[in-house]
Amino acid sequence: MVLRIEVDKMREDILKILEEAGKSLTVFEIEENLGSDNLEELLKVLKELEVETLVYHTNKDKYMLFKDSHLLKGVLHSNKKGFGFVDVDNSDVDIYIPKENINGALHGDLVVVELVNKKGLDRVEGRIVKVLKHESNTYVGEINFKNNVGYVTLDEDKVNLEIVVAKENSLNAVDGHKVVVEIIKRISNKKAEGKVIKIIGHKNDPGVDILSIVYKYDINTSFPEEVEEEVKSLPMEVREEDLKGRRDLRDEVIFTIDGDDTKDIDDAISIKKEGDTYTLGVHIADVSYYVKEGSPLDKEAMDRGTSVYLVDRVIPMLPHELSNGICSLNPNVDRLAISCVMKYDGEGKLLDYDIFPSVIRSRKQMTYKNVNSILEKNIVPEGYEEFVDDLKTMSEFATILRKAKVKRGYLDFDVDEAKILVDETCVPYKITKRERGTGENLIEDFMIAANECVATHIYNMDLPFIYRIHESPKEDKLRDFLSFVSNLGYKVTGDLKGNKSIAVQKLLKFVHDKKEGPILTSLLLRCMQKAIYSPTNVGHFGLGSSCYTHFTSPIRRYPDTTVHRLLRTYLFNHDLSSHTIHHYEEKLIFVADHSSAMERASVDCEREVEDMKMAEYMESHIGEEFEGMISSVMSFGMFVELDNLVEGLVPVRLMDDYFTFDEERMTLVGEKSKIKYTIGERVLVKVVAASKEAKTIDFEIVKKL
Repeated sequence: MVLRIEVDKMREDILKILEEAGKSLTVFEIEENLGSDNLEELLKVLKELEVETLVYHTNKDKYMLFKDSHLLKGVLHSNKKGFGFVDVDNSDVDIYIPKENINGALHGDLVVVELVNKKGLDRVEGRIVKVLKHESNTYVGEINFKNNVGYVTLDEDKVNLEIVVAKENSLNAVDGHKVVVEIIKRISNKKAEGKVIKIIGHKNDPGVDILSIVYKYDINTSFPEEVEEEVKSLPMEVREEDLKGRRDLRDEVIFTIDGDDTKDIDDAISIKKEGDTYTLGVHIADVSYYVKEGSPLDKEAMDRGTSVYLVDRVIPMLPHELSNGICSLNPNVDRLAISCVMKYDGEGKLLDYDIFPSVIRSRKQMTYKNVNSILEKNIVPEGYEEFVDDLKTMSEFATILRKAKVKRGYLDFDVDEAKILVDETCVPYKITKRERGTGENLIEDFMIAANECVATHIYNMDLPFIYRIHESPKEDKLRDFLSFVSNLGYKVTGDLKGNKSIAVQKLLKFVHDKKEGPILTSLLLRCMQKAIYSPTNVGHFGLGSSCYTHFTSPIRRYPDTTVHRLLRTYLFNHDLSSHTIHHYEEKLIFVADHSSAMERASVDCEREVEDMKMAEYMESHIGEEFEGMISSVMSFGMFVELDNLVEGLVPVRLMDDYFTFDEERMTLVGEKSKIKYTIGERVLVKVVAASKEAKTIDFEIVKKL
């Protein structure tokens, strides 16, 4: 057995040999330079380096440093028509891959690509020369049989692959079953043999459509037996022994504010005002007390990374016994928490704070609807009378906090979200805008304050930690946005070389009141980088924060659970040993990367379910007319967003003129009619087609408004 330390030494030596050679070498030449006679292990290490794209295996059976080759690495994004684009690592440029140059690669695969032309990376064409890693070995689709052979039609139309299943590998599936199929043998670039590993249900059964998308993203829907067994061993109420070392806050006026149907309550709040100072308490469910590091429960939570919120269900990160039970800050019962109590002056400046384990007893489970009724309409629902003063003090203080945030560069994009209502058979019957009022903003402001406080405290201790980071947008993307706004006829002034947060803030304010405001805000949001988790703090651009983490939602986000565990280790148990520090230095790299990946998967899953349900909803409205706004313009047509946030395409083929596309102004111009359609314009459209399976909606223009 070859030890990992020996493998790492061989890796370093191979890379050094190739660097010094300055040319490609055969495996035997590398073996000779190494002075090794373990050819089998050498080939394994070379394969490992190849997958990591540190080394490239040429067609002439030689090896060279990847960086010295003319090749590039990236992820293939296929089109259902057969062509695709490779998103090259560390580049904003996509390389076009014609159908004939795909070379058997599938959507999502990690590939090596060579350029067909040498004009640089701007709109170049490429050829895939090797698949380094298939994105997936399992797929979801519908199975149908012919002559006792199953043929799986994949739900992912971007994957150009026919999968055949022998009867003995079908789990006795029948025609019309939605299945998860695993590839067991690749027959050709476009054909593979597979076996059914799970039957989701018949395609016409209620809820199977959503489950099919869930399985597509490889999201766990049930908990392993060992996790269920661990849950059974946990206490379902707070015991006397659990109170050791905790501050007793059960006599404090503490309550929760959430949505009407929320059952997993992470956070509770409290407020006190003395003169010009405010003391804000943010009390978060102490999940890490029950979820011990390395336990089956912890491993499953880490694997899931996050809860997934779909139109008709929640797929929780933790079993319901914890998420809705002992960890949830339900009213009138004792619950364990980690409290962050912060004292501020009247300008929103933090004067003092304390972070400690506590036991609380929430006085009331409030809803945003009722809180907004009090704060916006001065109408007090029954049962809220004793809390009115605290709520008004909270609203007063939240306004102060928000002003302070805006002053330092906080960006409030305030993008509308759709709320899809479904019946008992999971059929959508109504789509509206999700309401957001004073209560929602108040909770957001308080959670941000606690997240910043916790992150800054650990950052100042210079200890391993997991941060929520958001890098500043690239200047060229902002300039493209400014250019586009100018092409719409608006004069925009601003300096992007100074404080970018302030510059973007001014842009947001500028577009807010324009008729194209919602669309321009969305376009500006697309200029921003994605927020991710990282063990390295670089600040959070969108919040205008120099130091930020996620601490306030440990029931539904694993990074928050990890932050709680770190607080317990460092602050409460005072464990700052070199062994502990080293452990978290290594572990947090994986936790950050994995959590970011699972967050992306959950967002993509949620978005795809919404797209499907919107298309299903519009299937019952074909022929009807709706008002909307042009949200995007392309050469093949324009997208129109209805007032309920449903978006569909107006194909140019359905337009009564020949239209040319002006890319700079995002405008379609009729050749004969001279009619112009531009982003942000209001139009009346008719629904002419909708497909739940394809997740598409087609409109035709009735008239401009």
